[in-house]
Amino acid sequence: MATAVAPKIKPLGDRVLVKQIEEDEQIKGGIIIPDSAKEKPQEAKVIALGTGAKNESGEVQPFNVKVGDIVITSKYGGTEVKFGGETYQLVREDDILGIIG
Repeated sequence: MATAVAPKIKPLGDRVLVKQIEEDEQIKGGIIIPDSAKEKPQEAKVIALGTGAKNESGEVQPFNVKVGDIVITSKYGGTEVKFGGETYQLVREDDILGIIG
């Protein structure tokens, strides 16, 4: 996997910018699955963190993830963003289900 250079996108609030980790082309039973039929990968690398959500007393809550973490995201969560020829996804921290490793 190529190292991603952080784009000039700064997420706001409790949002996290992630880049999906593409799986290698899968061949099942000798059949090549076209890109349009593949499921969206749920593993992603954290590229940038937002400014943080605020609790009821106005204090900024720390993130549970950090830049560089490999995470599992919700299948249908987030917003796809294209920047500099690359595709990223903006997700809320709540859409991150776990950290791998």
